[in-house]
Amino acid sequence: MRLVLKYGGTSISATKDIQTVAKHINSLSKENQIVVVCSAISGTTDDLIEISESIKKENKSKADQLAAKITNRHKQLAKQTIKKSDVRKKLLSKLEEDFTELFALIDGMVLLGEVTPRSMDYLISFGERLSIKLVSAAINDSGKKSIPLTGKEVGIVTDSNFGESRPLIDTTRLRVLKTVEALFTKKTIPVVGGFAGADQHGHVTTFGRGGSDYSASTIGSCIKADEIWLMSDVDGLMTADPKIVKNAKLLKEVSYVEAIEMAMFGAKQIHPRTFEPLLSKKIPMKIRNSFNLKNEGTLVTAVPSPSTKNTVKCVSYVKNNGLIDIRGGSMVGTPGTAAKIFATLAKAGINVMMISQNPSESSITIVVKNTDLDKAVGALEMELLGKIIKKLEITTDVAIIALIGSGMRGTVGVASKVFGAIEKNKVNVSMITQGSSELNLAFVVKNSDTNAAVRSLHDAFKLDKIN
Repeated sequence: MRLVLKYGGTSISATKDIQTVAKHINSLSKENQIVVVCSAISGTTDDLIEISESIKKENKSKADQLAAKITNRHKQLAKQTIKKSDVRKKLLSKLEEDFTELFALIDGMVLLGEVTPRSMDYLISFGERLSIKLVSAAINDSGKKSIPLTGKEVGIVTDSNFGESRPLIDTTRLRVLKTVEALFTKKTIPVVGGFAGADQHGHVTTFGRGGSDYSASTIGSCIKADEIWLMSDVDGLMTADPKIVKNAKLLKEVSYVEAIEMAMFGAKQIHPRTFEPLLSKKIPMKIRNSFNLKNEGTLVTAVPSPSTKNTVKCVSYVKNNGLIDIRGGSMVGTPGTAAKIFATLAKAGINVMMISQNPSESSITIVVKNTDLDKAVGALEMELLGKIIKKLEITTDVAIIALIGSGMRGTVGVASKVFGAIEKNKVNVSMITQGSSELNLAFVVKNSDTNAAVRSLHDAFKLDKIN
């Protein structure tokens, strides 16, 4: 089988964990062709982002201090993880080259006195550049041939939308397939840095936070993998957040569309765009725990088996959002009103998470992240207030609660069951939406009501009894 294994930062953040990963890959590679994709070691990307903030504040000493923290941590891991002296010496030499480049980049950014989207992508790509060298060396140390490759080196070509790039899939497919096939012929395991690629000019680009999943599915699609495994510190997708619902159950199987909805509504295990490259290829994906290999995790497929088609699969939530109620008599029957509102928000770089409009057309309600709220309100006031908009009403600190499950389609009484359960807990609902696919039903409550809403719905639909 051809397998793509993606490891999250928590899976490779300690000496013992890296050695366990290397041993597991060594074992699997006896009967499978494997591509490994790695995130940065836990905390590294946060430190790199903090370096950029320090540069913006012209605090070079803080930036250098953080860079030293990153270099020391990776040096220590290299020395403790790799047993063979020749492999360790080669690894430390390669890491030193990256450390020198990182400090030179910081010096250059400080001299320019600015952090551009392009330089930011270059900076934060260092986390994966360092982690792949550690993991690849550990595989070599365990007796298998391995080589570390950045997204650029493996052949991922993207557009130039720094910070949120997308692969140019046809060019990427040709390059990635050629690179990987050559390594498979030499019985060498490629360890690829997730999260990043390069545009057609060779500039490093990133896919956005959590984009290593997207790298894995892109590579899997390019090499026609039989399966893709996302390895992290969770057993798989759950019926609810186990921190809120103690009896939350592991979902053994879900469809692509259900998994996409779960990712959009707060399932931290998956990047929302992960499934884009897989939809046409129908490659199965497993979400597994690298610390609990006995558990098979959650299988994500194009068409799950009928036995797993529950009415509701899970209750998800996204906290810390803002609700904007947009009102105006002149909105009624005026073509293009919604288009003007959303064009204004798009121009300001605001992502709208949820939309509702009443039949009278006199108001449109939208939900955005709390962090985007001021910018969204400012843009709407500047462009449209006093024209098509007469009034804006703002509610801060709200949560979106979403019920997800393909079995909801055409099932009578789901909504009444939902709001009956919510009413029993005296939770007030501010906004409701359901798409025509009936795959999810979402509504908005206060942040403080999130836990009560999630628990009551989990109980109402008996999700602790799910297959």
